[in-house]
Amino acid sequence: MPVRFGVHTGLQNTTTDELRSIWARNEALGFDWISIWDHFYAADLTGGARCLEAVATHAALALSTERVRCGSLVYSIGYRHPAVIANAMATIDHLSGGRVTLGLGAGWCEPEYAAYGIPFPPAPVRLRQLEEGIQCIRGLLNDPPVDFEGEFFTMRDARCEPAPVQQPFPVWVGGGGEKVTLRIAARHADGWNVPFVSVDDFRRKVEVLSAHCADAGRDPATIEKGVNLGMAFTEEQAQAQFGAILPAVRPGLLSGSVTEMTDKIGGYVDAGADWIILAARAPFDLEAVERFATEVIPAVSA
Repeated sequence: MPVRFGVHTGLQNTTTDELRSIWARNEALGFDWISIWDHFYAADLTGGARCLEAVATHAALALSTERVRCGSLVYSIGYRHPAVIANAMATIDHLSGGRVTLGLGAGWCEPEYAAYGIPFPPAPVRLRQLEEGIQCIRGLLNDPPVDFEGEFFTMRDARCEPAPVQQPFPVWVGGGGEKVTLRIAARHADGWNVPFVSVDDFRRKVEVLSAHCADAGRDPATIEKGVNLGMAFTEEQAQAQFGAILPAVRPGLLSGSVTEMTDKIGGYVDAGADWIILAARAPFDLEAVERFATEVIPAVSA
């Protein structure tokens, strides 16, 4: 299948009216995926708290679109019990008519955990929480009742009813950790996504994921692979959108001419990408996204 394109819309410094307009426009432009993030505070680490809540916004995305995959990149397992996530996703799947993809991650933004007093254990603990949580969620959405006895979560004859429209329900893992995160994806996920990595880093991570799949006795082709990339035709546009985090974004930034963007996308596709997802945030540059849809995507597909 040829590479598919999506837009990941940040929920920071925006409004529900603006997002609904952007989602409708992106769907009309032909993108096949639109997703939301899961933060309570600004993901650019400025400390600002102007950020819409993810589950409610995910439901709004489902109701504001008709065709696209309605994704999440990614829900933090530390913010909600797996049963809460599973029941919310089943409901949103009904609202969307069966178009939801759930992305899960171990969480990383320590300042917002601290602001709300949410425990932020060391990374190995958070990753063990993620591996338990994804098993619980997959069981609830695909194969109830669930009996699970873990270090963090316990379920006894647990159910999620009504079941989601999709069977099986797609669950992705987000993150680039090669020792543990990619192993979790190989064992338990239908898809994997990583943000802002270079072509060479993405290629290496796909190879590591394939090795973990071999250890798990799994065909790596059964895991969809996506990369979130910044996109700006000019340096001024990049600065306006990403600000202080631009240096961290730059390895995975599509910029310059249409040819330069097309060539870089080709590198990700050659490395194994099934999805190229533009990571957009306020101030949203709709003209740039439209130009990307009308000039870059056709050039990639030519």
